[in-house]
Amino acid sequence: MSTPLSQLFEKHSDTLKGALKAIRTRDYWSPYSENPSPRVYGETANQDGEAAFKAYLGKTFELDMPGATGQAGAEKSPFGIDLNVQYPTADLNTLLPAMDEARKAWRDAGVDGRAAVCLEILDRLNKRSFEIAYAVMHTSGQGFMMAFQAGGPHAQDRGLEAVAYGYEVMSAVPGKATWTKPQGKHDPLVMEKTFTTMGRGIGLVVGCSTFPTWNTYPGMFASLVTGNPVVIKPHAGAILPAAISVRIAQEVLKECGLPPHIVSLVVDQDPQAPCTKELAQHPLVKLIDFTGNTAFGDWLEQNCPQAQVYTEKAGVNTIVIDSTDDFKGMVRNLAFTLSLYSGQMCTTPQDIFVPAEGIETEDGHKSFDEVAQAIASGVSKFLSDPERAAMVLGAVQSTLTEERIKASASLGNVVLESKKLENAQFPDARVYSPLIMTIDADKADVYMNELFGPISFIVKSNSREHSIELAHKAVKEHGAITMGCYSKDDAMLEQIEEAALDAGVALSINLTGGVFVNQSAAFSDFHATGANPAANACLTDYAFVSNRFRVVQSRRHPKS
Repeated sequence: MSTPLSQLFEKHSDTLKGALKAIRTRDYWSPYSENPSPRVYGETANQDGEAAFKAYLGKTFELDMPGATGQAGAEKSPFGIDLNVQYPTADLNTLLPAMDEARKAWRDAGVDGRAAVCLEILDRLNKRSFEIAYAVMHTSGQGFMMAFQAGGPHAQDRGLEAVAYGYEVMSAVPGKATWTKPQGKHDPLVMEKTFTTMGRGIGLVVGCSTFPTWNTYPGMFASLVTGNPVVIKPHAGAILPAAISVRIAQEVLKECGLPPHIVSLVVDQDPQAPCTKELAQHPLVKLIDFTGNTAFGDWLEQNCPQAQVYTEKAGVNTIVIDSTDDFKGMVRNLAFTLSLYSGQMCTTPQDIFVPAEGIETEDGHKSFDEVAQAIASGVSKFLSDPERAAMVLGAVQSTLTEERIKASASLGNVVLESKKLENAQFPDARVYSPLIMTIDADKADVYMNELFGPISFIVKSNSREHSIELAHKAVKEHGAITMGCYSKDDAMLEQIEEAALDAGVALSINLTGGVFVNQSAAFSDFHATGANPAANACLTDYAFVSNRFRVVQSRRHPKS
């Protein structure tokens, strides 16, 4: 007789098989459509999702967790809307022991059972992608299309990718084995052995404000599938997408006869006194996933010895422009790259290195000033359509980023001023166009520091070799998630590729079409490398999942 978990596993077996194939081939694949079409998600999916989002506003959000003590929440949309959602607060000394106790039931679900539950959660998240998109939009400031894609299907892809890696490494261990050792003339020694994969403890996922699902799902599902209960600690400004995700997970767990609090949510009772450090150092927390600023990422790495810590921190992403045979295509590509989500992506370029003598193009020589002005004009032209600007830029998530934009204009020679733009749909939205400055190479103390937001420098290097040297230094010393380059010289490309390999950063070469350096495709692109200071882990590879579980064996002589 089939059990609910075996039925779930069968239901999603094709999706799992597809994911396992995709992580080996690295070709394009996704079971979750990024197209918000009524033909894909249903005729009323958009309206239903928006209505579901609005129904949360001004209400209390219910979750099934032991140790509930009160309520808290003070999210305000970067588009100018007060969310006023109240979430349950919890006594950690009650919640965490209860989660740890639930680890036994989660262990006993087995590899297939845990994978099945994770796959069902992802399937339900996908069906509610519009609802989640509006929650992501109004907490992160992403434009709706980006919130739908990055907050919905692309985030779900990353979660599924983690499940696939976890399932594959655990499946390499047989559940049972018969061990037979020959003894010459005597009877062989025979042992029946059982191997159980089990989690290490509670996994803590510390969410970020800009990508509250995309950066949460990899750690969440990597820990879950390998047998660890997960507590999500969202950023105080972006709780709702995480809360919806937790509620969906709890519904699936409960339907499968498992403790719903295997997945739980912890919010700050007082945003001015966050509980993240207390959570991170709790002895029951054995895994930590963090996305955010370098200072706190460093603190977690240095002060949580009881846990395996995975961090994605800040960095200085770079572009090296040596030459190009498609100048207009390069400028168009960079214009979109610098504008997307107001530069609030961990993959957005900050430093663009151009030789002082200029570059060679299909239209002849371009001086440094001509290159800088073309990039600035390209961004300005791209954002000249107010509707497109609103969709692409979204809104600035934090007032700290807003202040940083204003304070940075004195750091270089401004070639494109950052302007506050209007959003016709949301009059109170924080919308700013990119700030682009030129700066001399000897001002490294300025442009080598990360300035989060739509702030970029076009750095005047001494030569194209100097550009590579500076880009390499930026990654080695300050970290980066991405590096890009433009050159029509194969020998120069080899030098740039060698610099990227030595620095341990992903490289994009001569992008002029519909692929951009700040985009990352699940199942194909490895997001971050763990090989430079910007991150100590990669989303997603075998190393990201394999240290989240242990194998415990038992052995006995067979019954005669």
